[in-house]
Amino acid sequence: MTKAQHHLPPGMPPAQRHATTRAAPPPDDGGAADGGATLREALLDSRKRWRDLVTLAADMAFETDDWGRFVFVAPDTAIGWPAATLLGQTAALLLADAGGASAFDPFHASEPVRRRRAWLKRPDGRSVCLSFSVAPILDEHGRVRGVRGLGQDVTEQETREAEVATALRRGEVLDHILWQMRKEVLAPRMMQSVLASLARATGSEGLAVLDVLGTGAEPTVLHGFGRLVPAVLPTVAALLDNGGEDPVDGTASDGRPVLVCPTQTRFGEEAALALWREPGGRAWDADERMLASSTAAIVRVVLEHEAIQREMARQARTDPLTGLLNRRAFIDELSRRFDRLEVDGLPGALLFVDLDNFKALNDSRGHDVGDEALQAAATVLRNCVRPTDLVARLGGDEFALWLDGADELAAAERAEHLRTAGPAALVHFSPAGVPPVTFSIGIAGRWPGRGEDAEALLQRADRAMYSVKRGGRGHWRVARAEDTP
Repeated sequence: MTKAQHHLPPGMPPAQRHATTRAAPPPDDGGAADGGATLREALLDSRKRWRDLVTLAADMAFETDDWGRFVFVAPDTAIGWPAATLLGQTAALLLADAGGASAFDPFHASEPVRRRRAWLKRPDGRSVCLSFSVAPILDEHGRVRGVRGLGQDVTEQETREAEVATALRRGEVLDHILWQMRKEVLAPRMMQSVLASLARATGSEGLAVLDVLGTGAEPTVLHGFGRLVPAVLPTVAALLDNGGEDPVDGTASDGRPVLVCPTQTRFGEEAALALWREPGGRAWDADERMLASSTAAIVRVVLEHEAIQREMARQARTDPLTGLLNRRAFIDELSRRFDRLEVDGLPGALLFVDLDNFKALNDSRGHDVGDEALQAAATVLRNCVRPTDLVARLGGDEFALWLDGADELAAAERAEHLRTAGPAALVHFSPAGVPPVTFSIGIAGRWPGRGEDAEALLQRADRAMYSVKRGGRGHWRVARAEDTP
């Protein structure tokens, strides 16, 4: 069999084989030999034209037999494979995704198919996507004896379409995350919506938003979704130390795939979004990395929103000059403390502090110096109590302290300390001829079971303080339990 015969598709009807053959002149008595030569030339020319047309129309043309083996391949080098190498080989071995349940196999077709895509292997190990049009080869009984088909290389188009489809899917997920986030008002609930949506989109076992404390330090969890696994945090810290601003992934000590996306708020907070799968889970693909990175930008916005909400809440509860609690926040916090002390059966004590001679200082040296004196007084009060106690500026030159678990005796000891420490810290603010600033203090103790609320306790301590002022100022007095409004 010649090379040309080897590549000629078997089973092709004579009319199709000779569709382009030039008509041979009728033989005469003396031209039989010349007629045979002309016919052979016409056949060879027809086959060449057929092969040229196939080569122009497709990057791969083939026929298989009823065993699924190549019996014809064109051109001489098809998708990198020499045609001679493929002949006689099982065609399905070229499939790059032979095990895929939904993969199309162009080499086994029971009916004609047009423009179906399949990925084939190249000799260099890469894959190429071809768009196939195929038809079964039937014998005279209608039984399939092979397949013939043409394939065009559409790898670049397939890749571009896949990128567009991926971007659209990613956009849909981000739109969903933003839609869920917009339904919430408070930042913590916003964050939970974001993390829950991302977990579903990526098949994550858990996610966390972390406060990055610095090189080598294990980050602190600010928000979480799913189960927090102890092995994840050391892995996150190591990935952050080794990475930069781009997403970085690794594997935890228990086999969990971990993905970390660093981010930084405009307020300078260093944070990160971490995702992890169950042990032995699949690695993070490029699309998931891009989706997580985009979501980290949303997380950054929520963190900034949360910081603004915290600052607004702090300002709503805080005196702007001294940084102490304001009157409203002090009353609210006292009410919560009372509930707990009632359960525990413990007392508490309130000190109402007024600065004597402050108006004279303010009038003589101006409001700027007066503000400095108020700030100095706030520092004295803070230093006089424990971190768990409360200190507030009620307004003007009036302050209040709450001592958790203290009785009147313990409060009196604190008041005596303030009576001496306060004027010593503020004496340099008063000029010559102006009376120094001193502290007048009223004390009111609260015992469980008496039902006294915060406002009533504050009024009782206030009356004790005014009693001190009427008695000469610069001292303290304990209000009696019967001193009620």
